[in-house]
Amino acid sequence: MSEAGGGRGSGSSVPQRAPWSLVAATAALCLVSATSVWTAGAAPMSREEKQKLGNQVLEMFDHAYGNYMEHAYPADELMPLTCRGRVRGQEPSRGDVDDALGKFSLTLIDSLDTLVVLNKTKEFEDAVRKVLRDVNLDNDVVVSVFETNIRVLGGLLGGHSLAIMLKEKGEYMQWYNDELLQMAKQLGYKLLPAFNTTSGLPYPRINLKFGIRKPEARTGTETDTCTACAGTLILEFAALSRFTGATIFEEYARKALDFLWEKRQRSSNLVGVTINIHTGDWVRKDSGVGAGIDSYYEYLLKAYVLLGDDSFLERFNTHYDAIMRYISQPPLLLDVHIHKPMLNARTWMDALLAFFPGLQVLKGDIRPAIETHEMLYQVIKKHNFLPEAFTTDFRVHWAQHPLRPEFAESTYFLYKATGDPYYLEVGKTLIENLNKYARVPCGFAAMKDVRTGSHEDRMDSFFLAEMFKYLYLLFADKEDIIFDIEDYIFTTEAHLLPLWLSTTNQRVSKKNTTSEYTELDDSNFDWTCPNTQILFPNDPLYAQSIREPLKNVVDKSCPRGIIRVEESLRSGAKPPLRARDFMATNPEHLEILKKMGVSLIHLKDGRVQLVQHAIQAASSIDAEDGLRFMQEMIELSSQQQKEQQLPPRAVQIISHPFFGRVVLTAGPAQFGPDLSKHKETRGFVASSKPYNGCSELTNPEAVMGKIALIQRGQCMFAEKARNIQNAGAIGGIVIDDNEGSSSDTAPLFQMAGDGKDTDDIKIPMLFLFSKEGSIILDAIREYEEVEVLLSDKAKDRDPEMENEEQPSSENDSQSAAQIASRSQEIDLVDQESPEESSVNSQPESLSPVDTDSAASVSSSEQDSNPTENHETTSLDGECTDLDNQLQEQSETEEDSNPNVWDKKVQPIDSILADWNEDIEAFEMMDKDEL
Repeated sequence: MSEAGGGRGSGSSVPQRAPWSLVAATAALCLVSATSVWTAGAAPMSREEKQKLGNQVLEMFDHAYGNYMEHAYPADELMPLTCRGRVRGQEPSRGDVDDALGKFSLTLIDSLDTLVVLNKTKEFEDAVRKVLRDVNLDNDVVVSVFETNIRVLGGLLGGHSLAIMLKEKGEYMQWYNDELLQMAKQLGYKLLPAFNTTSGLPYPRINLKFGIRKPEARTGTETDTCTACAGTLILEFAALSRFTGATIFEEYARKALDFLWEKRQRSSNLVGVTINIHTGDWVRKDSGVGAGIDSYYEYLLKAYVLLGDDSFLERFNTHYDAIMRYISQPPLLLDVHIHKPMLNARTWMDALLAFFPGLQVLKGDIRPAIETHEMLYQVIKKHNFLPEAFTTDFRVHWAQHPLRPEFAESTYFLYKATGDPYYLEVGKTLIENLNKYARVPCGFAAMKDVRTGSHEDRMDSFFLAEMFKYLYLLFADKEDIIFDIEDYIFTTEAHLLPLWLSTTNQRVSKKNTTSEYTELDDSNFDWTCPNTQILFPNDPLYAQSIREPLKNVVDKSCPRGIIRVEESLRSGAKPPLRARDFMATNPEHLEILKKMGVSLIHLKDGRVQLVQHAIQAASSIDAEDGLRFMQEMIELSSQQQKEQQLPPRAVQIISHPFFGRVVLTAGPAQFGPDLSKHKETRGFVASSKPYNGCSELTNPEAVMGKIALIQRGQCMFAEKARNIQNAGAIGGIVIDDNEGSSSDTAPLFQMAGDGKDTDDIKIPMLFLFSKEGSIILDAIREYEEVEVLLSDKAKDRDPEMENEEQPSSENDSQSAAQIASRSQEIDLVDQESPEESSVNSQPESLSPVDTDSAASVSSSEQDSNPTENHETTSLDGECTDLDNQLQEQSETEEDSNPNVWDKKVQPIDSILADWNEDIEAFEMMDKDEL
């Protein structure tokens, strides 16, 4: 599920029998103990204060759970602002978020084992009776396989685990006879049809009543799923198999994990965010530890703990090595491209990665866990909550906060690992912020915008399943819990599964398939079983010493860049280079970029990409200047894109023997007259000399009164426009210098200015890729005189002109046909219907800018998809991806204008082109030692 992007909770119970003890008989994974070394630095918290905070957590849970039961039950979730239940179909659709709702009292099931952890055993017994009496799993509703697994199946199994524990103790649940387990088994069988794919990866959604593909199921047509969605099943499905003896569930979940492992990118050992469930091709090739992938990594490690299969640990360690090599840029965790892992895929982080420090604790890699956790805490202290996404300079990218528990989870595990009371103070801050900013009369409301404090009428079930569980455990002593929490492992939704399942009903073959795909060495197992001597080398201030440099990483008042400029001015030195002043043709600027660790990469399509690696900077200050420069460049690009959102234009060859039959899709300019508001420009074409148009033209008489043809490259677009305008041209067509480029396989460009005032440019300018430009050049070679029309859309042909100017010979007709045929789907004015014309534009799902861009320019106000609205900087100026505007253009013109910009889906050729581009870019990086 794209919004959730993977599991929300992460962690495993921490054995208390010894400082580092085995948690499963066959697992042999060493985990962190609650009795670990306390690192000094924060004042110890008294038991009285811990009890007070624990009681406060209990009161907060009662407030949330009580209002759900009073105002919402049996609905799936509580709407805390309007004090009513959220019922699927009765409220406005929220898209993928609603796929978690299945009319099965979601919040109640998700809260079952939380009731026991919080010592509310009577309420637990009553809740179980309500589930058995009221919950129906046979509803005609389409739900997320991933969400239903971690929340409902996990909730039923967690409830069953603690029900049998209480029954064994002899006081509660004496009537219980595995009813929750039978419901879990029923649900498991309802989810199994989702695995009916050639790959073994499950469909992302399923109808609880009708399954997959049936007409009444209303699902089964999806082709893609997220990696976490397919890779976060093994704990619940294996537990169901171990509890019931039905091995089919574990077998299907293992097959899905095996397939994901096989499809990893072999050179980087990373996986993408989204994969085709039928072909196994990566749909989104960016990779990180946040949304879309997170719990896949978590479940590999925990599957080893719960099931005792070495192959899961080997896979996790292989992935973890790649994560620390490419994604981890302490204290940041930035997405990269799986084929080009040295290139960042975006310049912001999402809130779901907050689980990762907790997973690193279980791995035993404490130092980076402390660093990332502290960075996240500084963001929280600035915004009160962790925004759904924030930039590398810790500003809000997406402002929502749906009361996610991942940071509380990592806080709990770091406290268990270090014993440092600092993390108790962190937990106290979380409690205070929840009560101060999120608490409302009917529960706790999600934050719509952390900057303004506005609320959203939403209280997700995971808030009760995870947040209160981790916060209570953070402040609880062993005697405060009625059972030994160390005997259980947490699922990604913080549901509890007993570790004794590792030796129960082991009927599934544990063939080690990892070695078939990769060679592992001993270094992959570093930090798998650490000890306190390694983690805390005779230094009681270890954790504090790691946190201290990060205390000011998020500066509330004065950004470091401003201080740096002021210091430079006082010292007489040159101030840092600003993005608005940057010229790609200035050698001094290029030298400054190199000093700041910023590299220029020439992409295949002619664009130039800016990439920063702080480690390559001359000094830490230069690295900081480089980070600021990159952020300014992103803001500048975003501002230009907001200022100018122009649809594609048309270049139509209207002279004999074409008569308007050839229409070429062209990119507009953000300067000069707007062809949608001004009369189209008609004229004969002529090549400029020099062809690049970067200096005064030597053939002004040839372009006078004509439309000048100029080649892209070597100077700014605006400079070209001024030079041909000074020579008397009435318009200009810039032809891409990247041979073979085409609007069929590349995103359209908007030609931006040079950062200066462009009001002096009075002629229209359009951009053609090489393939389209060569059609005009071929026509010139064949007929010498070629007349074109520059317009906002293709115009109807003039039948009278066509009748008046018949081709002089049959050869002319054949030549024109040959030239037109080379344009393939570009020449789309229908000969039999002169009153109708259209121009095919981009393929339906192009993403070259998406996968190759150096920086994202999407903002929280205008972009809800992390894969859209990316830009790169070109030597010609800014080139903006127009793909996203095509659909809007089509929709607005479809009813009112017959000249619709249709879309043309590309076959395997475009996929191969992307693949070849990835390889070439990777080879180029290797050559440049990036």
